Amino acid sequence: MAGKTGKGLTAAFVRTVTEPGRYGDGLGLHLVVTEAGAKRWIQRIVIRGKRVDLGLGALSAVSLAEAREKAAQNHKDARTGGDPLRAKREAQAVLTFEETARRVHEIHLPTWRSEKHGKDFIASLETHAFPKLGRMKVQDVTTADVLGVLAPMWTKTPETARRVRQRIGTVMKWAIAQGWRQDNPADNLDGALPKVPKVKAHRVALPYDKVTTFLAALAAYGAGMSTKLALEFLILTAVRSIEVREARWSEIDMAARVWVIPASRMKMKAEHRVPLSPRAIAILREAEKLRPATATPATSATQTLVSPFIFPGYREGRPLSDMTLSKLVKELGFPVDVHGFRTSFRVWVQEKTNAAHEVAEAALAHTVGNSVSQVYARSDLFEKRRDLMDRWAGYLGDVQGKVIRLPAGG
Repeated sequence: MAGKTGKGLTAAFVRTVTEPGRYGDGLGLHLVVTEAGAKRWIQRIVIRGKRVDLGLGALSAVSLAEAREKAAQNHKDARTGGDPLRAKREAQAVLTFEETARRVHEIHLPTWRSEKHGKDFIASLETHAFPKLGRMKVQDVTTADVLGVLAPMWTKTPETARRVRQRIGTVMKWAIAQGWRQDNPADNLDGALPKVPKVKAHRVALPYDKVTTFLAALAAYGAGMSTKLALEFLILTAVRSIEVREARWSEIDMAARVWVIPASRMKMKAEHRVPLSPRAIAILREAEKLRPATATPATSATQTLVSPFIFPGYREGRPLSDMTLSKLVKELGFPVDVHGFRTSFRVWVQEKTNAAHEVAEAALAHTVGNSVSQVYARSDLFEKRRDLMDRWAGYLGDVQGKVIRLPAGG
C-alpha cells in the first residue's frame, strides 16, 4: 500500500492521506479516514475470544507513535487474559452525558455562527436530554435511551425533536473520537420513529407596497434612534438581521459607498459586498453622530473609547440584541418578521423590475446554480446590484423628505 514500509504506516502517509478507508499497521492497528476527511485510530483485537474494534482516539490527539504504543500494550494485556476495552472505559469514560455535552459546547463556542446558536445548542439539551440522559455515563447511553428522549416530542414538535437528535449525535461523535464508544445511538432511529412530513416555516413578510407605510410609522415612533436607523438600514440593504446588528464601522467605505461583510459573519461563509444607496449612506452619517464616546480615566480627558458597532446595543461593547428589532416591529403594530423584509424586496424585484434572477439572488447573498456553474460565475454583479438597490431605495419613497425618489422601472 502506498505510504507504507515493511514496518507499517509512515508518519508522512498518516499526515497526508485523504482517501477514505482503513489503513493497517501492525498488531491490528488501523488508521480510519472518513468520507468527511476525519482521521482516527482503531485496533482490531481479540479480547477473551471476542473480536472487537477498540477506539484509540483521533489523529489530532494521538500520534502514530502513541497509537502503536497503545496497541502494543492492549495486545499484551489481551494475550494475558486482561480486558483492555473495559479498562479503557473505566479509566477514560468518567464523564456523564451532561458533562460531555457541556465540554462539546465549550469546545465549539468559537465556531458557532452566532451567540444565539451556541445558546440554543446547550439550552435544548438542558430542557429535553439532560433530564433522562444527563447522569448516565456517556458510553452507557443506548439507542433506546435516545428514543426515550425523542419519542414524546417527535410528532408534537418535530423541528425541535430533530434538532435535539442532531445535537445528541454531535455529543456522541465527540465521544467516539475520544475512543469512549464505537457507535452513535442517535443514528439508529429511522425505523423506530414515525415519519413526520417536513413543513417549511415561511417568515411572515410585509407586501412590498406597504413598506413605505411601515417606514413612515417607524420614523414617527419614539424608539431609540440607533434601533430605528438599524431597522431602516436593514430594509434598504435587504440583508439579514444579524449582519446589520453586528455591522462594524471598519467594514464601511463611505467614499465608494460599499459595505463589505466578512465571510465569518455570512450564512454562506463567503464575503458579501453590499452597495449602499444615498439613503443608506445618510443613515450611516446619522449613526456617526450617535457614536458613544467616553473619557478614558487612566489617560487624558481627550482620549475616547468608541464602539466598533454601527448600531450598538444598550450594553457597552455589545451590538443590538437578537430581539431588539423584532420587538420594535411588533410595537409598531405590524405582525411580520424582520427577516420578511428580504422577501418584500425580492417580490418587488420580481414584480416591479426586469432585473435578472441572478442579480436579485446575488443581492440577497444567495448562491445560484450548481457547483460547476459557480466556479465559472466569478462576478458578484456588483454594479448591476448597485443600480437595483438604488431603485429599491427610490421606490421606498421620500419618507419625511429623507429619500430621493429614483425611477422604479426595469
